[in-house]
Amino acid sequence: MDPLEDVLTLLQTRSHLSASLAAGGRWAVRFDAPRVVKFNAVRRGSCQLEVDGIDEPVDLAEGDCYLLTRPRSFTLRSDPEAAPVDGGAVFTQARGGVARAGRGDDVFLIGGGFSFGTRAQELLLDRLPPLVHVPAGTPHAEAVQWALTAIEQELTHRPMASTLMAEHLAVVMFVHVLRLHLERAPHAASGWLAGLADPVVATALACLHREPARSWTVAELAAAAAVSRSTLAARFKSTVGQGPLEYLTRWRIELAARQLREGGATLASIAHSVGYGSESAFSVAFKRVLGTPPGDYRKHPSMPDA
Repeated sequence: MDPLEDVLTLLQTRSHLSASLAAGGRWAVRFDAPRVVKFNAVRRGSCQLEVDGIDEPVDLAEGDCYLLTRPRSFTLRSDPEAAPVDGGAVFTQARGGVARAGRGDDVFLIGGGFSFGTRAQELLLDRLPPLVHVPAGTPHAEAVQWALTAIEQELTHRPMASTLMAEHLAVVMFVHVLRLHLERAPHAASGWLAGLADPVVATALACLHREPARSWTVAELAAAAAVSRSTLAARFKSTVGQGPLEYLTRWRIELAARQLREGGATLASIAHSVGYGSESAFSVAFKRVLGTPPGDYRKHPSMPDA
């Protein structure tokens, strides 16, 4: 697996679709801060998006979509002068999977959210800006539009297993949005996610994720990326924010933490599986990264990260 696939798999990425929104005339709907990563896509018409903490509203055109990666309240509206109504009340009255605002249906949005397992904030969401906007006219955005069209068809025609299919398609859309975001605005990402936009760093990351238990050296990673040792070390540090071997340690601990959360393997076997020769060395590294010994983490995996 590549680094992005590894992280999304580790985080158990899931989608949850909500009712669609049809609106017309002058309208505005205010939403409380979502507890998931929220997405909406404009399938017809246009509107404005306002997000708490972001100074300027975003104009959304037909075909646009966006992700909210932070729990911030937001408003969808026809124009700046429209008085907002509560989104919870609007969606409580949804019929046939469609909520309505204003008068008419010249605007139509589909939406939902993405939820993740433990450690999503640290590994993924903090690496993204609060708002990721993907305009319809973005080069290579056809894949996102294909996924959105397929989701809408599943929700409209309701063939067998339509909800399951639409939710899987939403995860496909999420991956495409992340890809496009890294292509369009690589400097808006940080950490390992930003490293994927640098071909040298991306090669080293791919090596580390392909064989995390291997005793990598910086020289071996540099040879794989066809650059000097000093070049790799400098580019990796400036892009990812830590050296390649420090990153490897942290990724090994993430893999070990998943095993501790999900299974009953011994600490010795977990240590060996992620590249540590002894349980004691593994325990020291685990506590240094996550702030708690692995045995305690197994008992309380939801404790705050260090």
